[in-house]
Amino acid sequence: MHIGLIGLGRMGGNMRARLRAAGIEVTGYDPNPEASDVADLDALVAALPSTKIVWVMVPAGEVTESVITGLAGHLRAGDLVIDGGNTRYHDDLRRARELGARGIRYVDAGVSGGIWGKDVGYGLMVGGEDEAITELMPVFDALRPDGPREEGFVHAGPVGAGHYAKMIHNGVEYGIMQAYAEGYEILAARPDLVPDVSKVFQAWQRGTVVRSWLLELLIKALNSDPRLHEIQGYVADSGEGRWTVKEAVDLAVPAPVISAALFARFDSRQEDSPAMKAVAALRQQFGGHAVRAAEEQ
Repeated sequence: MHIGLIGLGRMGGNMRARLRAAGIEVTGYDPNPEASDVADLDALVAALPSTKIVWVMVPAGEVTESVITGLAGHLRAGDLVIDGGNTRYHDDLRRARELGARGIRYVDAGVSGGIWGKDVGYGLMVGGEDEAITELMPVFDALRPDGPREEGFVHAGPVGAGHYAKMIHNGVEYGIMQAYAEGYEILAARPDLVPDVSKVFQAWQRGTVVRSWLLELLIKALNSDPRLHEIQGYVADSGEGRWTVKEAVDLAVPAPVISAALFARFDSRQEDSPAMKAVAALRQQFGGHAVRAAEEQ
């Protein structure tokens, strides 16, 4: 199988490596010539078989819109585009209609795994027609973690369902991270009783009901910087948390934990708090997201 991959940054480059290791032929294009396999989009499309499959892995929003619009001009009926970024599902529905009018198929793929996915695999939530998903299963199986398929991959539904599921996944992630961070701050506030918070968290990794990979990553961050003095408690949000809260409001579904976690991120931009330092450290650990050094103002 041979696919094109546009976007070879923090996640795309690692995905290319994992696909190739599984025997999938990948031709990648990136504006950075040092990362790219080909000089331009024309060369990428020319390198692919007659039925072209192209995975787009670039930042959501205007960049994805521009890339898919440009790519569509090079494709024909029967070709297939996969958007693996964190696109809002409304955009998936529109793009599927626009591409479908030209016979071009469209699949949306929510991808979780951050900078660790190359080695441990990516959690995948995809949306699209059954035939397209079946055709792409060798790619999905190469990217997902080892073990039962249903524990690392889901065909969530029609176009839009993949990114919708990923949106809610990220909203849940906000809440979990915030709970760990607040627990950290409370523990760290009593050094007379708990001189080493990291050791307490380490003891939660086995047997407790709160054990998780995010907990392991927080321990990793604390082992490197026990009091998180090296970073500010400034935490960005990339959109999915806001979209999840808006969806909850539109559906009249109570979501107090996710909402509070989102608002805590807003608060982090006004005041440097130990809890938000922990959230910032977690985002850096699992996704390689940028943090602000403590001395930056």
